[in-house]
Amino acid sequence: MSGGSYYVPASSKWPILAGLAVGLFMIGTGILLVFDTGLVLVPIGVVAIVAVMALWFRDVIKESRSGLYDDQMDRSFRWGMAWFIFSEVMFFLAFFGALFYVRVFALPWLDGEGAKGVSALLWPDFAASWPLMSPPDSNVAGPKEVVNPWQLPLVNTLFLVTSSITLTLSHEALKEGHRDTTRNCLILTLVLGVLFVCVQGFEYYEAYHHLGITLQAGIYGSTFFLLTGFHGAHVTIGAIILGVMLWRIQKGHFSEHNHFGFEAAAWYWHFVDVVWIGLFIFVYVF
Repeated sequence: MSGGSYYVPASSKWPILAGLAVGLFMIGTGILLVFDTGLVLVPIGVVAIVAVMALWFRDVIKESRSGLYDDQMDRSFRWGMAWFIFSEVMFFLAFFGALFYVRVFALPWLDGEGAKGVSALLWPDFAASWPLMSPPDSNVAGPKEVVNPWQLPLVNTLFLVTSSITLTLSHEALKEGHRDTTRNCLILTLVLGVLFVCVQGFEYYEAYHHLGITLQAGIYGSTFFLLTGFHGAHVTIGAIILGVMLWRIQKGHFSEHNHFGFEAAAWYWHFVDVVWIGLFIFVYVF
């Protein structure tokens, strides 16, 4: 909108509906975890969240395409996306922090080292090591083997790093007005993202059925699936977002100077890529 005025959106029902959808999903998840029932609420909640997001973003796209947004609104979107990614950084830092705490503090304490070495009285025969193949509690079976980082994880690392490069090329092509190159590089990025998810699925199958790495395989199994599982979910969400960007490119949306929707998707994808580098180093290699 020209003239330096600030666009104020009309009253919207989507925030309250989004809150209700997320609440339904969380209630279903809580019931499932505590009472092992109520599974039907979880998919209903997921469908409700996706539907609200799709309809809400549809309205935002319509407003943007109608020329209602000005530079101030663009800055608002950028700050909003920046804070969202910051919240995601904190989300993953919490899990990396848990991994750090276990490896640097908890395990040495159980082995009699450090300020809380008295913890060794719980399991006097325990010897600290990582990956923890033999949990101190004999009722918990540790993994048989660990995932070789130089096989499937390395392949997935190459997939994601390459996808960030192709997405950057797609973004640069969009800024230069080369829409065919934008589309082709974005398609390649999507293919690499789907390959990543497929390879991780195969890795999970091998881990569960051949390596003994499960959620019940002690602290190593739980942290492994917590970190890699949430990351895989983010890759899947990112691929869906990029799929929407591809659809919008096909529809003729975006211009050389007005394409923040595409740029925000690229920010998110690069963030997911950086998180994977951290996972590869601290979960698989060291």
